[in-house]
Amino acid sequence: MLEPSTTPGTSVAGSVTEVSHPLVQHKLGLLRDVTTTTQMFRQLVNELTFLLTYEATKDLADEEIEIETPLETTTARRISGKKVAVCPILRAGIGMLDAVLSLVPAARVGFIGLYRNEETLQPVEYYVKLPGDIADRDVILLDPMLATGNSTAAAVETVKRAGATSVRLIALIAAPEGIDRIHRDHPDVSIVVASVDRALNEKGYIVPGLGDAGDRLYGTK
Repeated sequence: MLEPSTTPGTSVAGSVTEVSHPLVQHKLGLLRDVTTTTQMFRQLVNELTFLLTYEATKDLADEEIEIETPLETTTARRISGKKVAVCPILRAGIGMLDAVLSLVPAARVGFIGLYRNEETLQPVEYYVKLPGDIADRDVILLDPMLATGNSTAAAVETVKRAGATSVRLIALIAAPEGIDRIHRDHPDVSIVVASVDRALNEKGYIVPGLGDAGDRLYGTK
């Protein structure tokens, strides 16, 4: 098992944070279960993403401001600096989007359409629509599974070509091979996951994994 490269509860550029919170691990176990229904799978993806987003955004810049409560004047903290752009990698990343927007409702949303050629395991890009001001935003990429890392690396390259300079990835599970690929090609990208699994099998799937996230989210095969 790959050890996180940061101390617990932190997320910095180029790091891997594996969230060991009991709620995360409980929900991940249910998500892996082959008997979990499509409806429950969607709910669990939403709940897990919510919890991982909390971790992934812990290093957003904030500032002290003065406010009035109903009783007196006091100080409070407010997020400052760059705004956020959330970019799900289609199609499975869509299942994670609402959870992030529930925490960061002012975020702009971009979409990156990629699929994996099952023979070459290489990504094929078929759709890209990003916020026009993405260069001025902290980008959060969403992809339930970081397997070979080929598609995710391509998505990182896409947002960087558009001007993004701050990129982080939220995934539910990852293989060590995928993490290595991202940090080889994009060492500045931080990764937050619920689990770093054992490896990839001969077909390029994560094991023990949870199956095809897109198929389980949408009831397709």
